Amino acid sequence: MKDPLLDLDYKPKLPPKRDYGIGLVGTGGIVQYATMPSYRRHQLNVVAAYDLQRPTCEIVAGEFNIPHICDSLDELLDDPAVGIVEIAVPPQHQLSIVRKAVAAGKHLLCQKPLALDLGEAAEIVKLTEEAGVKAAVNQQLRWGQGIRGAKDLIRKGWVGQVADASIEVSVNTPWNMWDWLVNAPRLEIQFHSIHYIDAMRSLFGDPIWITSRHARNPLQGDIIGETKTITIMDYEDDLQVLIADNHFNHSDEYFATFRFIGTAGHISGTLGAMYNYPHGREDTLYWSGKHYPDQKFESKLEGKWIPDAFIGPIASLMTAIQEDGIPETNVRDNLGTLRVVEAAYRSAAENRSVRFDEVPAIPLSEAS
Repeated sequence: MKDPLLDLDYKPKLPPKRDYGIGLVGTGGIVQYATMPSYRRHQLNVVAAYDLQRPTCEIVAGEFNIPHICDSLDELLDDPAVGIVEIAVPPQHQLSIVRKAVAAGKHLLCQKPLALDLGEAAEIVKLTEEAGVKAAVNQQLRWGQGIRGAKDLIRKGWVGQVADASIEVSVNTPWNMWDWLVNAPRLEIQFHSIHYIDAMRSLFGDPIWITSRHARNPLQGDIIGETKTITIMDYEDDLQVLIADNHFNHSDEYFATFRFIGTAGHISGTLGAMYNYPHGREDTLYWSGKHYPDQKFESKLEGKWIPDAFIGPIASLMTAIQEDGIPETNVRDNLGTLRVVEAAYRSAAENRSVRFDEVPAIPLSEAS
């Protein structure tokens, strides 16, 4: 039989026009090892950058040939060459930046999480829609090679109806890369598993029930928030999604895997970025079919989630600007991801399963 992995459609679609001027607000680690390497590869036009730590901004601008180093956010927003503002700062500062950016008429790529609570997230949606600007969230795992490849196999019917899906990660995460997270009361779900939740939503939509359990690790020291979590998302058609994460595995038996089991086949693979993060390795993808027990196909996929998938959200945003469409990770859709996150924390706190509709989709007219 034909190898189903030979013609996988898993690479982000780039728009015909990619010369929009991008202005970076924040030039920290994620910009240095993910955003800018990806943008440089695809020859995107980053024209300005601003960071509270000007020496950091100068280093990044020098390395990636960014012509305009700004002394303030207002200076960046006043730059007529900037058409898209990309925010890469901790989420508690995002809303105030969005307010100024939409007032300046700039399109936006926001950092994830979009906000730390649904009220602020809803206000961001309201502000961008009222201003008529396009706004997306940098939930780039949707464009991760393995996840996108699995989505294509599912779409083409190679596994039939998916009945069981999982992402399981047990690694040694270098939390010292983000010193501002040490005091975050919500940690693993809010800042890491949110990627997996969003990726599963991109495949299957919103769940009906969310059940989540959270724990700390004896080795995490001064880190306040949870670093071990198990979350189950139940769907109407009996699909169950498992997301399990442990970030303090100091053994040499760490892993980061995904699996989709269907009525006609099976997909599994690895999330290469989580192996020796942030250096990582290529994703792998494996398929076997129920009706073809002797047919099994495995492949390494070109590129890595980090940095290569980072082209996905910005490319989708540019396409939406050109076609007057909606970015795939638009801010309104991202409210669904944040509702699952909120349900997970409510479930853990109350020791029960929480219905998705228990977490209200805040009417935008009521956003503060």
